[in-house]
Amino acid sequence: MASLKFKKGDRVVVLAGRDKGKQGEILRMLPKENRAVVRGVNVVRRHQQQTTQDEGGIISKEAPINLSNLAHEDPKDGQATRVGFKFLEDGKKVRFAKRSGELIPERT
Repeated sequence: MASLKFKKGDRVVVLAGRDKGKQGEILRMLPKENRAVVRGVNVVRRHQQQTTQDEGGIISKEAPINLSNLAHEDPKDGQATRVGFKFLEDGKKVRFAKRSGELIPERT
């Protein structure tokens, strides 16, 4: 199972694949599959049949991408960075970017 270094709402950079270099926000995590859905990355086109709620035709949507192809975006300069954990003075555990030392903001 994947580590919890990535969370929904985190800004990430794609390291490998056809979307290498693109940046986006994690929309959905799939920890059992070790994958995540990232906004604007790994966009595929699918044929969809018309239903009462949705119109039919060819739609574009984001497909899951493996976590090994993602890295966190450094809050300071936007480059790819690794993540570390540390405890603040009040005892709260937080994530920080190893590249710049900046705290990774929590988005809930």
